[in-house]
Amino acid sequence: MTLNGCHVMAKPSSSVCNIDCHYCFYLEKEALYPERKQNWRMSEETLERYIRQHIEAQDSQQVLFAWQGGEPTIMGLPFFRNVVALCEKYGQGRQIQHALQTNGMLINDEWARFFSEHHFLIGLSIDGPQALHDTYRVNRAGAGTHHKVMAALATLKAHHVAFNTLTVVGKHNAAHALEVYEFLLAAGSRHIQFIPLVERLSTSNDSVLNLVLPGESAATLAPWTVPSWQYGEFLNQIFDVWIRRDVGRVSVQMFDVALAAWTNQPPVLCVHSETCGHAFALESNGDLYNCDHFVYPEHLLGNIHQQTIHTLNHSEQAIAFGEAKRETLTADCLKCEYRPVCHGGCPKHRFAVSPSGHPGHNYLCAGYKHFFKHITPEMNLLADVLAAGYPAETVMSVLQQKNQVGLPVQRNAPCLCGSGKKFKKCCGV
Repeated sequence: MTLNGCHVMAKPSSSVCNIDCHYCFYLEKEALYPERKQNWRMSEETLERYIRQHIEAQDSQQVLFAWQGGEPTIMGLPFFRNVVALCEKYGQGRQIQHALQTNGMLINDEWARFFSEHHFLIGLSIDGPQALHDTYRVNRAGAGTHHKVMAALATLKAHHVAFNTLTVVGKHNAAHALEVYEFLLAAGSRHIQFIPLVERLSTSNDSVLNLVLPGESAATLAPWTVPSWQYGEFLNQIFDVWIRRDVGRVSVQMFDVALAAWTNQPPVLCVHSETCGHAFALESNGDLYNCDHFVYPEHLLGNIHQQTIHTLNHSEQAIAFGEAKRETLTADCLKCEYRPVCHGGCPKHRFAVSPSGHPGHNYLCAGYKHFFKHITPEMNLLADVLAAGYPAETVMSVLQQKNQVGLPVQRNAPCLCGSGKKFKKCCGV
C-alpha cells in the first residue's frame, strides 16, 4: 500500500454486539470508553466527517469502506442508507465500495435487498458445523447462534449478495480442518478466510483490559488460543485438497498470500506484508488507532474531529508503527528462508522467544514454517504453470498426471493441460 492511501476499519457501534463470543478480543474495549456505555453509536456528525475524510485520504479512484464492530448491523438500516447518501455526496466520481463484517443475527430480506442494491460485500463469521461454531459463538443467554448464521447465509444467497466467510481457527476447531472446509464449501462459500485465534490474558491486577499487548510480560495464553504447529497443519490438510481439486473455483486467503509471494506479486494481507501502519481502526467517537488489534491508549493516533485521516496517515507515529514491523524482526526471522513470504507475521503475535533465544518472536512461527514448507513443491509448480501462461487450474491436471497410479511422469507424453506440447516442454519445465 502506498503511503498516500490508507485503509480504515470503521466501528460505528464501537465494541457493542448482540452476541457474546467468548473469544472476542474487541468486546472488552468498552472499558476504554466507560462514558459511552449509554451513547455508543457513531453520530451523524462523526459519520459525515469520516466519509469525507476517508475519500479525501485516498490517491486512487477506488475507495473501500470497511464496516465492522462489535456488530455493525445494530446501527440499523437508516444509518447505512445515510452512508450511501454521504458517499454519493462526497464521492466526486470515485468508485465507492463497501465491505461489512457481520455475525448475521439481524440479516433479513430487507437488509439483503439493500446489500444487493448497493453492491456490499458481506463477510459472514462462521466457525464450521454447528457443534464447532456453537462452542464459543453464543448469544447473551449462552445459546448457540449457528442456526441463525445459516439462515442469514441462505437469505444472502437468495438475494445474490456477494459474500465471503470468516472462520476463526482456535482450539475448538483446529483438529477438524477438512470437516470445516467441506462444510463451508457445501454452504456455498467460495471465498474463505481462516483467522488464527491467538490471545493472551493479563495476570496483572493493574490492567484495565484482560487481553494484553504483545510487549507485556504479565500474561498467559488464553485457553482458546490455537497451538502454533496445529494452525499450520490445519492449513496443510485443506491445501492438499484445494491444490488437487479446487484451484480456480475456491479462494482461500492464506493460499492467495502464498501465491502472491511465490509469483512476486504485492502482498494481499497486511499480516504478511513487509511493513504495515496504514490500516487503521476508527472508533465510534472518531478516535483513530494504528490497527484494530492495537486499540490500546498507547496506539491512539488522534481523533478525526481534530485532525484529518490524511494527516494522521502521514504522522510520524503511523509511519514508525509500520516500519517497526520490518525493523524489529528477530535474528531467526532475518535468516529464515520463508521471510519473503511471512515477513514475521502480525506484530500482535510477536511475544514468543525464538529458537535461538531472541524475544519478540512470532508465536505462530512454527505453524507458518510447517505450512510454507509443506506447500513449497506444489506452489513452485503452480508458479511455473502461471509463468508459462496457463490458467491456475492447470496445476490440478499436472498433479493428476504426476500421481496417476503411482507411476512416474512420462515427460515425452502430451501434457494434460491440452496445449498439444510434450509435458517436458510445457507444464513439466
